[in-house]
Amino acid sequence: MGLLDNVLGGLGGDAAGGLSDLLKGQGGVGGLAEKFGQNGLGDVVGSWIGKGGNAGISPEQIAAVLGSGPIADFAARLGISPEQASETLAGLLPEAVDRLTPNGSAEGADDMLGGLLDNLPGGIGDALGGLFKR
Repeated sequence: MGLLDNVLGGLGGDAAGGLSDLLKGQGGVGGLAEKFGQNGLGDVVGSWIGKGGNAGISPEQIAAVLGSGPIADFAARLGISPEQASETLAGLLPEAVDRLTPNGSAEGADDMLGGLLDNLPGGIGDALGGLFKR
């Protein structure tokens, strides 16, 4: 199984909604990219949006960029600790942003957030749907 299986295996059914809500709360993919840029990580999020390999990110970097409130909300929705949420997001965000930006641009990515499970290209929606079952 792939990265998403390793990162999200065993999480509850609200994980996709939690990710969608988190991205929306950050101003969508563009807002998230801006926040990462303001924290000196523009090249990291740029690799997720652009074509090519995705740069990795640590749970500590995720926590520094997103802040404790959004991470706590995501954690509560999934019934996990904030530390686990940061670890999950460090594995999940690069893949999710990459799939939301198949053309190498954040333009139009937010249109897919409403139906994150159904609309992500590349079959990730089906993969996420299967992973979020207990």
